[in-house]
Amino acid sequence: MSVLKATRLGAIGILLSSAALADGHLNAMGPEELLPLAQQEGTVTVYSFTSRIGKVETAFEEAYPGIDLQGFDISSTEQIARLQAEAQAGVTNADVIYISDTPVVLTALLETGIIAPYVPPRVADRVAAQYQSPLLAQRLSTKVLMYNEEANPDGAPVSNLWELTTDEWNGRVVMVDPLQRGDYLDLMTEIVLRSDEMAVAYEAQFGTPIALDGAANAGEQFIMDLFANDLILVGSTDDVNVAVGALGQENPPVGFTSYSDRRDNEDEGWALQVANDVEPAPGIIFPAVLALATDPNNPAAARLVIDFLMGDETETGGPGLAPFYVAGDYVTRTDIPPHPDAVPLDDFTAWRIAPAETATIRADIGDLVLTLQ
Repeated sequence: MSVLKATRLGAIGILLSSAALADGHLNAMGPEELLPLAQQEGTVTVYSFTSRIGKVETAFEEAYPGIDLQGFDISSTEQIARLQAEAQAGVTNADVIYISDTPVVLTALLETGIIAPYVPPRVADRVAAQYQSPLLAQRLSTKVLMYNEEANPDGAPVSNLWELTTDEWNGRVVMVDPLQRGDYLDLMTEIVLRSDEMAVAYEAQFGTPIALDGAANAGEQFIMDLFANDLILVGSTDDVNVAVGALGQENPPVGFTSYSDRRDNEDEGWALQVANDVEPAPGIIFPAVLALATDPNNPAAARLVIDFLMGDETETGGPGLAPFYVAGDYVTRTDIPPHPDAVPLDDFTAWRIAPAETATIRADIGDLVLTLQ
């Protein structure tokens, strides 16, 4: 090896070591130590899968004057594509990534080095280990069957998912296209992973064991039958919410959407409620995770934002957590009490996804859905 090449490699090693030391130093800092460094940076960019980032932006800038938080509401599917494209171009635009769809995030973003984990030391002892690794989960979110409680004051109009494949519900089930939004594809994938439970539910509903018709298992059969029953696919979760939840309907549809969207019932004129008693489960519950860009432009401010999003020392987490401390979202901090208007997590019957397991067959389920559209 030439002396010049050895010198260059040595310099690169020193830079990498310095970067690692800097990251380690910042990772150990609390918000008081991060603040002056973040104010020197002056700005921070957040990609967020939820529009609630707008409320976070206002609260953060009020709490930390001199730092401009630029929040971008980008779906998880779009975030993944954008971050991959930016990485390929050698560009880092986002400092903080707030995202769901973890089965893809872990393989496409974390394992490829596009994003990096970070757990604020202030809350590390108040978040269960399962929600700190491989990425920090701020809360658990949902995609579950919802109904209109104004039109159904006695409870959900269905008690078994297989009812959605019957004539009564033909053209009256709504969901976002699973090929547009990854969380809904995760829901379809989980239904297949839970095929044994779906088979039991089929027999409970129809009185005979399931007979497969071109499907590999009961989960696939359900998806095929649901699409064949004129499932209505829409472009956004709000489209589902309006169709299902709008007040004044005599015979409204049901749909798969976010349990936490009940928070907007009063403001939007909805009557959304979760069908928690439906067999074998109303849908899925999954982590909403926070991560750093591997090489953020504003490393101190990025860490300060994640610390802020994990909530302050007040009983319900203060302004950083306020947009997410709502019925239907389940914050991961153990010292914050559950929202009083939500089904307690222990009583919530949605399936908990295992992202690594979901990832193994997710592409195949996407192919199945594509053939059914």
